[in-house]
Amino acid sequence: MSTETNISKFWRLLVLSLKGEVTDYTQGSIARAVFLLAIPMILELSLESVFAVVDMFFVGKLGQDAIATVGLTESVITIVYSVAIGLSTAATAVVARRIGEKNNAEASHSGAQALLLCFIISMVLSIAGAFMADKILSMMGASKEVVKEGAVFTRIMFGGSLFIMLLFLINGIFRGAGDAAMAMKSLWIASIINIILCPIFIHFFGLRGAAIATVIGRGTGVAYQCYHLFKGSGILKFTRAHFKWENNIIKSLVNIGWPATLQFIIASGSWIILARLVAETGGTTASAGYQIAIRNVVFFILPAWGLSNAAATLVGQNLGAGQLERAEKSVMLTTKYNAIFMTIVMLLFTFLDETIIRIFTHDDAVVAFGSKALRIIGLGYTFYGIGMVMTQALNGAGDTKTPTLINFFCFWLFQVPLAYLLAHTFNLRSTGAFIAIPVAETVIALVAWYYFKKGKWKEVKV
Repeated sequence: MSTETNISKFWRLLVLSLKGEVTDYTQGSIARAVFLLAIPMILELSLESVFAVVDMFFVGKLGQDAIATVGLTESVITIVYSVAIGLSTAATAVVARRIGEKNNAEASHSGAQALLLCFIISMVLSIAGAFMADKILSMMGASKEVVKEGAVFTRIMFGGSLFIMLLFLINGIFRGAGDAAMAMKSLWIASIINIILCPIFIHFFGLRGAAIATVIGRGTGVAYQCYHLFKGSGILKFTRAHFKWENNIIKSLVNIGWPATLQFIIASGSWIILARLVAETGGTTASAGYQIAIRNVVFFILPAWGLSNAAATLVGQNLGAGQLERAEKSVMLTTKYNAIFMTIVMLLFTFLDETIIRIFTHDDAVVAFGSKALRIIGLGYTFYGIGMVMTQALNGAGDTKTPTLINFFCFWLFQVPLAYLLAHTFNLRSTGAFIAIPVAETVIALVAWYYFKKGKWKEVKV
C-alpha cells in the first residue's frame, strides 16, 4: 500500500510540474519545490541534448570535414550562447526576486527591459559572425577544405544568433517566474522541429541544411514563447508600457548580466582553446573524435544544468521573500540530486565509452580519439554536477561576479596552461587537453562550494 501511495504521489507531482500551474515556491516542502521546478527544467534541456546528439549523428555521415566544421563552429558560437545565458541569468535573478517579493507587475517590467537589451546585442553578434564566417574557421585552425565546405554553415548559424538569444532569454524570464513548464515546452518545440528537419535538410542541402534546420527550429520555439508571453494568461503579463526604456532596470540587468556573460565567455573561451589545441596536436581525426565526445558530454550535462537552474530560481524567489535558510537548504538538496545523477553518467562513460562513440562513426581512428576523450572527461562528472549547482545558486542570488572570478582563475590561469603543459611539454598531445578538463572542473566545484558556504550571496541586493 505504501509503495502504491508513493507511486501515486510521484505521478501527481509529475503531472503538476508539467502543467505549469502557478505555485508559491517560498512555502511548503523544499523537496516538492525542487521536484516541481527541476522536472520540467531537466526535460527542457534533455531534448536539446538529444538534438545535439542526433544532429552529430547525421552530420557524421558527411565525413570528418563536416564533423570538424560543426564542432569548430559550435566552439566559437558558444560566445553567442554565453551572452544569451548571461543575459538570461540576469533576467532570471531579477524576475525571481520580484516574484518572491510578490511584485508581479515589476517582474513583467524587468522581463520586457531584458528583451530590449537582447535585440540590441544580438544584432551586433549576428552581423559580425555572418561576415566573418571563413575567418572564424581559419582562426580555429581548420584546414582549407573545412573552411571551404563549412563557411556557409557557420554563416547561417551566426546569422540566426537572434533566435539563440531570444530562446535562452525568454526561457530565463519564464524560469525566474517559476513557470518552468512553459520554458520546457518552447525548447521542446524548437528541438523536435530540429530533429525532424535535420536529416531531411541534410539530404537535400548537405551540411548547410543542418544549419537551416536549426535556425527554423529555434525560430519556431521563439514564436511559441512570444505568443504565450504576450497573451498575458500566466503570472507575467507584458504590456506596451513595459517596453519603455527604464534606465534603473537596464542598469540592474547589465550589472548582473555582464559578469554572467563574462563568466560563460571565459568558460567558452577555454573550450575554444582546447578545441584548437586538439586540432593542432591531433589533426582533423582527433578533432572529429573530440567533437563527437563533446556532444555526448553535453547530452548529459544539459539535463544536469536544468536541475541546477531549479536552484537558481529557488534562491532568487526565497531571497525575495526573505527566506534565507530555505534558500540555502534548497541548494544543498539540489546538489545532492545532481551529484547522484552525474555519478551514474560517469560510470556509463567509463565502461561504455567506445560503444557510445561507435554510434556516430565507424572510422576506427576517430573512435579511438573519441572514446579516450569521453572516458577521461567523464571522470570528473560528479564534480561537474556539484559545481553547476553551486555556481547557478550564486547566479540566482544575483552574485554573478564570484562565479566569474572562479571561472577566470580556474579556466584561464589553470586549465589552459595545464592543457598546454601536458600536450606540449609532456608530449601527451590531444590527451593532455582531455586530462585538463576534469581536473579543472573538480577545482571549480571545490572553490564554488567554499564561496557558497561563506554565505555572502545572501546579502546581494537586486
